[in-house]
Amino acid sequence: MAAGKTPTEADWERLAKAVAGRVLRPGEAGFRSSSAPFNTRHTAVVPGGVVQVAEVADVRRAVEWARETGVPVVPRGGGHSYAGFSVNPGLVVDLRALDTVTVDGATGLVTAAGGASMSAVYAALEPEHVVFALGNGASVGIGGLTLGGGSSATSRKFGLTADALLATTLVTADGELVTCDAGSDPELFWACRGGGGGNFGINVSFTFRTFPVGAASTCLLLWDGADAEAVFGTLQEVMRRAPQECSIRLGLATTGDGVVVSAVGMHLGPADELRELLAPVLAAAGPLRADIADRTFWEAKDYLAHETSEGAFAARTAFAVDPLPPEAVAAVLARLARWPGGSNPDGGGFALFGWGGAVNDVPPDATAFPHRGANYLVSMDTSWGEQDGPEAVATHLRWLAELDETVAPYMTGGAYVNFTDPDRPDWRTAYYGANYARLVDVKRRVDPDRLFDFPQAVGR
Repeated sequence: MAAGKTPTEADWERLAKAVAGRVLRPGEAGFRSSSAPFNTRHTAVVPGGVVQVAEVADVRRAVEWARETGVPVVPRGGGHSYAGFSVNPGLVVDLRALDTVTVDGATGLVTAAGGASMSAVYAALEPEHVVFALGNGASVGIGGLTLGGGSSATSRKFGLTADALLATTLVTADGELVTCDAGSDPELFWACRGGGGGNFGINVSFTFRTFPVGAASTCLLLWDGADAEAVFGTLQEVMRRAPQECSIRLGLATTGDGVVVSAVGMHLGPADELRELLAPVLAAAGPLRADIADRTFWEAKDYLAHETSEGAFAARTAFAVDPLPPEAVAAVLARLARWPGGSNPDGGGFALFGWGGAVNDVPPDATAFPHRGANYLVSMDTSWGEQDGPEAVATHLRWLAELDETVAPYMTGGAYVNFTDPDRPDWRTAYYGANYARLVDVKRRVDPDRLFDFPQAVGR
């Protein structure tokens, strides 16, 4: 590979003639929608060009062109990388036109093309009344979700998105189309289940097993910040002991004017069961709002759908086995009271996602995703807007680091690669734990020249 070479206009024209799709350069119509980072913190990164692929053969042509010209290449599906890694200064391969999803009603298997969004996958699954763990944002891409593990409100029952994966096809650095599963290149297949997107090639197809799903119920409970310690003291234990059918997210949020406590969740059962599970916390602190209702599963997933507001943000994650003690909750509340403020309506927050269940039934080395022993995924975030000024970045990152340090003594360590943190120096062990060395071996074999590279790429 001719590393470091700057492609000429003739190089870009040659690529445009080679693909059935379109090649877009900066300033052209459609370029921004194919290359703008989801997190506006990273808008300074502008690619030299974007290939809007029309067919799988375009992906192969783009990879071959990138290898020949020495241009770094990155796949982009939903484009939701928190760290902006779905954009680079070289070539972006926009997969969104590869969005076909098919479901075999007889076997329950679903095959999604590499650019399919959550909305497309859900639309194909609903007529068959089957599901597997999927994201709660309509525009989230199946590729990034799966390759980074993928968790949802149904993961305690059905496992991670990656746990449902049976096979995947990807274009590797040599331009070859490779299908891997448990029997064909099992090491590459292992790496594709939690090893992170963009590391081993460009995945153009995923096949999953599914699970029958029927009625469900949801909850949305809100409390004043004054009730936070009582709610956390009770609800964390409810979450830990809940059946696998139930998953709850317990959160604290602020936009600078007090703290709101929330509990949002889904139960794959009737609302009466969900009310019974929640009875201890409802008795411990009366909510400002309590919405507990029966829904179809499809209504429930829409009810829980969430899209992050536009703007800049940063997030940190960790895992915990035990509930946070009262002194830890008090310390988190004290940090939230000192949130720096900002114009992004998402504000700052702290959340515990219900973990465990079927997620922990899988051994840590059975897939590349190692975080199989926790009961909670802990997420901390902060956000700001462009009008908050350049100094806001350092201020918010410092606040987030302090919040992380506050709860670190109660965590088991680790971090969730799909909530990518570009500021984390220990990302190798945090994301991948003891599985990292094995991932490096796979990377060296399938991409020895590091065509697929970015700041937190495996092997760096």
